[in-house]
Amino acid sequence: MEYQYEQAVEILRRTPATLTALLRGLPDAWTLANEGPDTWSAYDIVGHLLHGDEGNWIARARTILEHGENQPFSPFNRTAMFEKYQGFSLDQLLAAFEQSRATNLDALSALDITPQKLALTGTHPALGTVTLSQLLASWVVHDLNHIGQIVEVMARQCGEAVGPWRQYLAILTRPILTE
Repeated sequence: MEYQYEQAVEILRRTPATLTALLRGLPDAWTLANEGPDTWSAYDIVGHLLHGDEGNWIARARTILEHGENQPFSPFNRTAMFEKYQGFSLDQLLAAFEQSRATNLDALSALDITPQKLALTGTHPALGTVTLSQLLASWVVHDLNHIGQIVEVMARQCGEAVGPWRQYLAILTRPILTE
């Protein structure tokens, strides 16, 4: 599928509701479980998505639009959520993520994205030159990646309980995602 800005926004718009429907009201055994060292729980992932929405995607889009390649993106601490949201309940994270995403989608709309703007470039500190289109496509895939990661960590909580069916359940046999 070729990247289409309008279609991408529809995924970004749905992510908070998807996570809320999947996670709200579940016992901690589902939402706080991880798969060992250097892996994240559903709770951690929601915090990561919120942190990214608060300081990454729109800020980087604005950097591209305002400065092009002359100003590299500010570094992003992918694990800041562990300290930043310490003591927050999952429901609080989900509500904050919903609000932050709505604010960001309004901000994105206000940027009046055109095909010409999608071709503009910026400088990622590790990846080098990137386009606005690549940044926005990455935002969508980032959401989908972490939704998949949440589903996998939750499925693996029942990994032993499925017994011999494990061989038919690819979600239980794929390599464990870290971060």
